[in-house]
Amino acid sequence: MNVRRTRNQDRILKVMQGMSTPISAQDLYIALRNHEYTIGLATVYRSLDALKLEGAVQVRTLPSGESLYSLPQEDRHHLTCLRCGQTVVIDDCPVHELEHQLHEAHQFRIFYHTLEFFGLCPQCQQDSAAAPEGAA
Repeated sequence: MNVRRTRNQDRILKVMQGMSTPISAQDLYIALRNHEYTIGLATVYRSLDALKLEGAVQVRTLPSGESLYSLPQEDRHHLTCLRCGQTVVIDDCPVHELEHQLHEAHQFRIFYHTLEFFGLCPQCQQDSAAAPEGAA
């Protein structure tokens, strides 16, 4: 599939290639300015949305509602604490076979998938158990 990208989309991808962790649109906007690219924040959001729809970037939405963007890599899976926000990466993927079956059954072009479990980390569980009744 031959995709025509805008200059701003190319700049976003170039800056993201140098990043090892997912980034918010606001932080990407700052990184672009640090690379002396003058792109408005609204354009960053529009470009990220277009890149997401073509599968060139993937997005992960945190419980806070913040979206983090990264280049597609191996599937990423997480355990996320709802209290402190700590995230633990899960190395094993239990859904690769399901992804293949869905593609075969529905001819759906899958770019990537995410799997995230939400709960309380061990420290927050301990803090909850130690908190007096009625306190939160």
